[in-house]
Parts: sequence; C-alpha cells; structure tokens
Amino acid sequence: MDQEAFALEMAVRDYECDLQGVVNNAVYQNYLEHARHEYLKSIGIDFAALAAQGINLVVTRVEIDYRFPLKSGDRFIVEVWPARVSHVRISFRQEIHRLPDRKEVIRAVVTGTALNARWRPQLPKELADILGRS
Repeated sequence: MDQEAFALEMAVRDYECDLQGVVNNAVYQNYLEHARHEYLKSIGIDFAALAAQGINLVVTRVEIDYRFPLKSGDRFIVEVWPARVSHVRISFRQEIHRLPDRKEVIRAVVTGTALNARWRPQLPKELADILGRS
C-alpha cells in the first residue's frame, strides 16, 4: 500500500472463538467494522452524528481472503486504507495481522456509500473533502 495505514490494535476474546478454538469467520467483520469506525473518528467524522442527521454510512460489498486463524488471547492489528471509488462510493482496504510476528490473517476490501434522508447515495461533504473528488 502506498499511503500510511490507520492502525488499531485489538485482542481476541474467548467468546469470539468457535468449537475449533479459532475466531469464528463472522467475527472478523466486526473487527474490520470497528477499525473503520475508529478511523472515521480519528479524522473527525462521527458515525452516530451523521446517522442523527439522516446520513447513513452503509456497506454495499465485502470481499475477504482468510489467510490464517486467530485464537483466544491473540493480539492483532487491523489496518485501514480508505479510497474514493466514484462520486458516491468509497472503499476501505483492510488487513489484519497477528502480533507480534505480523502474520497475515485477513485481507479485505469493504465498499460502501452514504445514504441521505431520502435513501439516495450521497457522500457527506466532510468525507468527500477528506477522500478527494472523484
């Protein structure tokens, strides 16, 4: 990746693991979502405040390549690279790496948009300004 990633360190909790003792595949989407929300907060975009204004950020597509499982107690880092895809779409390239060895766990691309109060795609100005014009 060319630009520097936003990074968030986390740890696996026992209840996130399945019968095989590894993180359940659906839980990884929670990790990815939490990192995206933290990224937005870090650049001054309040997800909840936007929703209160009738602007809802939504996911339209998720692509995940599972590379290596995490287990209970593992520490890991979620990295986020945002990009403007089109006039109304944004994407987040994301990777999860186990710590401290940085073993690649997940590689994902999450695509989304913002819906205005009429449920029409429309990126909020503050997000469009940060990600640039398409």
